[in-house]
Amino acid sequence: MADPPPLLPEDVFSDLPDRLREELLDSFGKIVQNFSEHRWEPAELNGGKLCEVVYSIAKGMIDGQYPASASKPRNMVQACQQLEQSSGSSAPRSVRIQIPRMLVALYEVRNNRNVGHVGGEVDPSHMDAVCVLQMSKWIVAELIRVLHHRPVEEASALVDALVERETPIVWKVGGKKRVLDTKLSMKDKALVLLHATSGTVTEAELVAWVEHSNASVFRRDVLRRAHKEKLIEYDAGSRTVDISPLGVEHAERLLAARNAAG
Repeated sequence: MADPPPLLPEDVFSDLPDRLREELLDSFGKIVQNFSEHRWEPAELNGGKLCEVVYSIAKGMIDGQYPASASKPRNMVQACQQLEQSSGSSAPRSVRIQIPRMLVALYEVRNNRNVGHVGGEVDPSHMDAVCVLQMSKWIVAELIRVLHHRPVEEASALVDALVERETPIVWKVGGKKRVLDTKLSMKDKALVLLHATSGTVTEAELVAWVEHSNASVFRRDVLRRAHKEKLIEYDAGSRTVDISPLGVEHAERLLAARNAAG
């Protein structure tokens, strides 16, 4: 049997009702965006909304009919436990057991780690936000795997492509990207753009996005220097660029400083 054609990000979750799909992508997108902006508390709060949407999808798969939009169960823990009892359903085990159990854990962070509560015993922290982000990515990847019958590797790659890191100073227009903060250096513009994009970017794309007048000068003064500083991985043969963990950290510091400045 031939492999199915590659699944494009715009086709992911196309079988869901429009409103339910929109709620799923929006709640997940906000988690990714708030995490990238170091907004630890909002990232956790949005984890609760994602739980409600994914619960509605899982219940719809088990019942055989999706709701038009998500709804919040009266008791998330009990509702998820009830999904586990649906042994007569044809829904995969992941939908009946694994995803519901992950939702309970994610909802626990949402409710009982001082998120949205004053004077709690445990302060919100980067550790909690990382937990929320990674659990959310796993849940969305698992939904892609189950709904579209895709291997784990493809589902994980689609999660990254599905919601590119949204950066307030990056504007997408006509297939291009522009950095709206004109005060940034060429290096910082390049790092912010790489941070806001999933996967590898070509040198030509980056030159066009930052609107540099001379590709060879940009290559010499920006790409090669950033490569030497280990902020990016620049492949001179293929003329492609990938942001490194140090580059991500640099870009996120820029964004955090900008947000703090108002």
